[in-house]
Amino acid sequence: MTTETTTESGAPLPKFELAFPGPLRDTLVAAVLSGAKTSTTGLLAGYELENEPLPQPGDRSVLVDSEDRPVAVVEISSVRVVQLSDVDLAHAVDEGEGHTTIEDWRADHETFWHGPESRAELGADFTVTDSTPVVLERFTVVERLDGAAGG
Repeated sequence: MTTETTTESGAPLPKFELAFPGPLRDTLVAAVLSGAKTSTTGLLAGYELENEPLPQPGDRSVLVDSEDRPVAVVEISSVRVVQLSDVDLAHAVDEGEGHTTIEDWRADHETFWHGPESRAELGADFTVTDSTPVVLERFTVVERLDGAAGG
């Protein structure tokens, strides 16, 4: 198995990080590796705060686990920016976290975005509303790396 963690030009691929290191990240990484998770949602405010460009279809990055080990190369297949109230059930289901309704998906995401780690990054008074812009990404695993459990 090759370990493709650089671009064709030899530059390192950026990290693809889900949640914060810990049990939630480990659960999400496992869902990606199992094929259950093929989408994710981020806050546009996070990209703006970090002055980070939005991902683009075709972009590749290295999925890392809680120990910052590379476990897979993922490729972005689509990116949409929508208001939180416009997230569709198909996207929520494809996040692979077991949500069967938008209401459950949103409740879990609001708990995360209003949690102490997110507020430490976004500001103590940050609150999501129906009109909060979110970044919806779809991706595929193009290569499992040696660090992947069972890989």
